[in-house]
Amino acid sequence: QVQLVESGGGLVQAGGSLRLSCAASGSIFRVNRMGWYRQAPGKQRELVAVITSGGSTNYAESVKGRFTISRDNAKNTVYLQMNSLKPEDTAVYYCNADIVRYGASGYYTDDYWGQGTQVTVSS
Repeated sequence: QVQLVESGGGLVQAGGSLRLSCAASGSIFRVNRMGWYRQAPGKQRELVAVITSGGSTNYAESVKGRFTISRDNAKNTVYLQMNSLKPEDTAVYYCNADIVRYGASGYYTDDYWGQGTQVTVSS
């Protein structure tokens, strides 16, 4: 029905950059809020950044000034540009989206998650 597929994770040295992408596909009528979360070993999943369909953004304090979230509404894709990476940014990063989809009896709004992509920052 609806899938979120992430890409762009990997291993990078401290101070380096990575760009994550997440594409939504399936029976999509509209994609509302999109965002990125992360979960480090032994820690709870936390919000990194979110962006509304209109382009308003919100960031965790720990990534402000270093990470930039953006989206391409025509492609139902959200991006996370991560600069000046630190070892404490190491985590599995998850894409999240609030999506209105087509259903057999009308439209349905659900919350979807990607499979996660590993980001490792070495010191």
